[in-house]
Amino acid sequence: MAPDPQILDELRRLRARVPQLTGALAAAVDEVVLAQDTPGVDPQGMAALTATTHAAAVKLADASGQGEFRELLVRGVYGYVATFSAGGGGSTTAVLTLLTQDRVNVGRLLLEGRRAAARIAELLDTQDTPAGRARQARPAAKPAAAKTTGTRTRTPRAPRTTTTTNARSTTDS
Repeated sequence: MAPDPQILDELRRLRARVPQLTGALAAAVDEVVLAQDTPGVDPQGMAALTATTHAAAVKLADASGQGEFRELLVRGVYGYVATFSAGGGGSTTAVLTLLTQDRVNVGRLLLEGRRAAARIAELLDTQDTPAGRARQARPAAKPAAAKTTGTRTRTPRAPRTTTTTNARSTTDS
């Protein structure tokens, strides 16, 4: 399958924003490489590992009660592997995987990775790709039912009744 030029352009812009990035791969969860910029790494093998890792991370997030999978960060001796869900609302059809050097600013990596994953999800929604077709074929999510419980109020905190003497301010003469 030919790489998607718009997704490939997004990966290149991402590499420009995060200079310590050594590779970027966008793949469908069924192991199809959508676009890749991973010199020295087999993109098909990386897509297969990404799909397997994504499936395990989804199960872990669900089993631990943490909600829908969003991202995964793995730190190795030589750098990081960050995986981001490209989609939301239980409709993840693509995953963005980033490879970095060890000296990367992790906060910047997460920020830019989230932005790029959101952009890729938008591109997939508007394009005729296998991942985009899978997203468009899904029915729209039903709105969440409103909770019928009453409004929660906060109990005011009781005033402190004990006083302590500051040990540094008292002196014995």
